[in-house]
Amino acid sequence: MTFDQTVLFAIFFCVFALMLWGRWRFDLVAFAALLIGVAAGAVPAEDAFAGFGNEATIIVALVLVVSRGLVNSGAVDFITRQVSGAGRGLAGHIAMMGGIGSVLSAFMNNVAALALLMPVDMQAARKAGRGPGLTLMPLAFATILGGMVTLIGTPPNIIISQIRARTLDAPFKMFDFAPVGLVCAVVGVAFVAFIGWRLLPARVREGGGEESLFDLDDYIAELVVGEDSKLVGRRLGELGEETEEANVAVIGLARGKTRFSASNRHIEIQPGDVLIVEAGPEGIDKFRGLAKLEVAGDKRTGSTTGEGMGLAEVVVPRDSRLDGRSSLGIQLLRRQGATLLGVSRHGQRFYERLGRLTIRAGDILLLYGAADRLNDVTRWLGALPLAARGIGVTQHRRAAAAVVVFAIALGVASFGLVPLPIALGMVVAIYVATDIVPIREVYDHIEWPVVVLLGSMIPLGLALEKSGGTTLIADGIVGLTHGLPAAAVLFVLMVVIMTLSDVLNNTATAVIGAPIAIDIARSLNVNPDPFLMAVAVASSCAFLTPIGHKNNTLILGPGGYEFADYWRMGLPLEILIVMTGVPAILLFWPL
Repeated sequence: MTFDQTVLFAIFFCVFALMLWGRWRFDLVAFAALLIGVAAGAVPAEDAFAGFGNEATIIVALVLVVSRGLVNSGAVDFITRQVSGAGRGLAGHIAMMGGIGSVLSAFMNNVAALALLMPVDMQAARKAGRGPGLTLMPLAFATILGGMVTLIGTPPNIIISQIRARTLDAPFKMFDFAPVGLVCAVVGVAFVAFIGWRLLPARVREGGGEESLFDLDDYIAELVVGEDSKLVGRRLGELGEETEEANVAVIGLARGKTRFSASNRHIEIQPGDVLIVEAGPEGIDKFRGLAKLEVAGDKRTGSTTGEGMGLAEVVVPRDSRLDGRSSLGIQLLRRQGATLLGVSRHGQRFYERLGRLTIRAGDILLLYGAADRLNDVTRWLGALPLAARGIGVTQHRRAAAAVVVFAIALGVASFGLVPLPIALGMVVAIYVATDIVPIREVYDHIEWPVVVLLGSMIPLGLALEKSGGTTLIADGIVGLTHGLPAAAVLFVLMVVIMTLSDVLNNTATAVIGAPIAIDIARSLNVNPDPFLMAVAVASSCAFLTPIGHKNNTLILGPGGYEFADYWRMGLPLEILIVMTGVPAILLFWPL
């Protein structure tokens, strides 16, 4: 191997190891790797930031803003409100939600599609008296599957299209992914709707009562004992009346740096003490009123009675501002006037004060603050609300206009009349000009960690390709499959890429996988397009773990899942996608 190849392989090995470890954010890992590559001379300095101007990066950013415009206009809201009613069987409900989710994610960011439908699905579960874990995983998988259908449905498709343009002189068009992607999506959604949910563990399948649903939403919360609280002077063991009425469990008391468990029944409650309770949002709020308790920050926000204040339940995705940090660390109260009132984490107890607790992706948070500010706080955190969205936040009279503008842009881009980034940029400009997306919110809805990841990984991937590193990997795969037909090599490539995507970011997997696919096709002297399609499908299908795709992470807390629950539905789904995808690729993209 050459010096550049050695350096780049070492960098990618470290990048993949650190992403798998998950201790540091993937965008920071990728950016640091880029700088190391430049410092080592493996990435030319003049190409260091070319990835940030790459069409793939621009398209991903624009799609996120367009997605927000479709939401704000009300174009999506009327669909989500129609599917929340009871009356369908479980399989029918999953098929309906999964079908809508996959269609939405074909034309908007699949994380945004899940964010829209997850509160609706949880509301439907609540009405039906079943646990949300039965339906959230099928819904998340369906939104991932739908992203494979179009060019803009998922970042891997955009990346692969741009790599094809650079290497083979022409990008994939808007609906080139549709024949294979649609087949895989239909088969996948049918599987999760009629078979997949039955493979979930008994803990999820049999926990379908309304009571267990609320158990999943129990929080560990902290309430401050004020001077006028009814509890002052009473002992921990004497709180039965209030706790029973509010349906809360007092699990401890904090006084300064000392923490007492609830077993210390004779501890006398004093002003300034912090009661640690476990309950749902309604129980916490009721207990606060019954016992005249305070919430940290009430005095700083000008409230002493709770008037004008509200609660919001949100889930923390990967790369949220809070992921890996504490509310004190980001100064949530000082900067946003909101308090972290409670945290729910798969039934785990934690022994730090909530303000210092390190928040993890998948946690459900109970935020307390001014009711008219909670939506802004949620956006600032990069979190997603769990309550169904209110009708008032949309502009329904502009729904038709928003859809027409978007459809025209897709049409002119599909026929090659205007480049896709320009078409999407025009949509964003019109949305801003008509206030569908207020100009102050444009940058709030761009997923900057993904932009940084793309901008950093593209130059690294290009350097690996130019150095001959991808050819080296391709030759290794071809050597291992020597004597097998090209279709078998395609199958092996798809399995390898899908396995990588289960533990790594799918964007990074596509950046590396696409050049390898082209080199393999050249070694076999066959058409590279079916190999690129295999990478597109495989890098999007990460179903085995909660870390392979952000949608998997988002449902971890709300669904009450454990890490090992994903493979039960995900492994047969991945096998099904490979068995369906390879014949579909060979049919629509002959070797």
